[in-house]
Amino acid sequence: MTEPAIKYRLIKKEKHTGARLGEIITPHGTFPTPMFMPVGTQATVKAMSPEELKAMGAGIILSNTYHLWLRPGEDLVKEAGGLHKFMNWDQGILTDSGGFQVFSLADMRNITEEGVHFKSHLNGAPLFLSPEKAIQIENALGSDIMMSFDECPPFYESYDYIKKSVERTSRWAERGLKAHQDPEKQALFGIVQGGGHEDLRKLSARDLVSLDFPGYSIGGLSVGESKAEMNRVLDFTTPLLPEDKPRYLMGVGSPDALIDGVLRGVDMFDCVLPTRIARNGTCMTSHGRLVVKNAKYARDFSPIDDNCDCYTCRNYTRAYVRHLFKADETFGLRLTSYHNLYFLLNLMKQVRQAIMDDNLLEFKEHFFEEYGLNVKNPKNF
Repeated sequence: MTEPAIKYRLIKKEKHTGARLGEIITPHGTFPTPMFMPVGTQATVKAMSPEELKAMGAGIILSNTYHLWLRPGEDLVKEAGGLHKFMNWDQGILTDSGGFQVFSLADMRNITEEGVHFKSHLNGAPLFLSPEKAIQIENALGSDIMMSFDECPPFYESYDYIKKSVERTSRWAERGLKAHQDPEKQALFGIVQGGGHEDLRKLSARDLVSLDFPGYSIGGLSVGESKAEMNRVLDFTTPLLPEDKPRYLMGVGSPDALIDGVLRGVDMFDCVLPTRIARNGTCMTSHGRLVVKNAKYARDFSPIDDNCDCYTCRNYTRAYVRHLFKADETFGLRLTSYHNLYFLLNLMKQVRQAIMDDNLLEFKEHFFEEYGLNVKNPKNF
């Protein structure tokens, strides 16, 4: 049996909750968990250079298999020496399987046991993605961590549909594992599905754990269900996963959901949220959300967040960043993107310290209060 490409080391469990402090050892470095992973959909984290990402403390970043397959093509990336070389990133890279994009972006999809027939969101060309094809693309991209090709059914789909979907996702996971060419350099994760149904999550977890993946993802959340619903599913799902493997909650990036996920034993998170909202001038701050384009900041010469020591907050004011947005200057969205990513990476650093100090619940209480999340219907991001 060959050694898996990545290993998880559990350093400490928080005394009062399910939170875990640990590290993920990859072929491109060792990174502390719980971690937030910035998303670089098309082999770039929008508006950020690799040097800036490193300066703000990013460890592993995410890239999208579906987008890179369509453009520029996985063969070109492989020819360039793999994704790390192509995009000049020498730390960890995780690629998704393309499953979620097929279900969210593509038109006219037709799911069969073999795979999914659909039309490209770029030009309408007919395409086919199967577990084997997804793994072949991810092998060519050369990421450190790869995802199995799964179906991501809507959260509120019927029980019978989700049951059939879970069973198919398990069969696809096994096919992907067989197709995987480079397990010593790339770790393939299984993805637990099952909507909001405890018995289906159990079924999915049991199937995948029996295949002994080097890590496990929790999929099918953050797709429109409430935060309370997501936490309910995590409460019964994370305990089904092995203690000695990393657990990754896909597509979650609002500050409250990160903390709630960590409390329930999740190690890894990713989301486009911080960069997406940054591009329309919405900033995450220790006092809650701030829309820097608002007129009230026109003469506000304080930083975006008075508790933040990121490059943006050390050097620029709300008035200046607002001016950049109003003048349609690209530098504005670079500054807000930097700040939001730094904010979440720094939040995770504080969370890791709180686990170390066994006071994560107090940290959560204080953060939620400051952020404005303890009111009855808090503003969502």
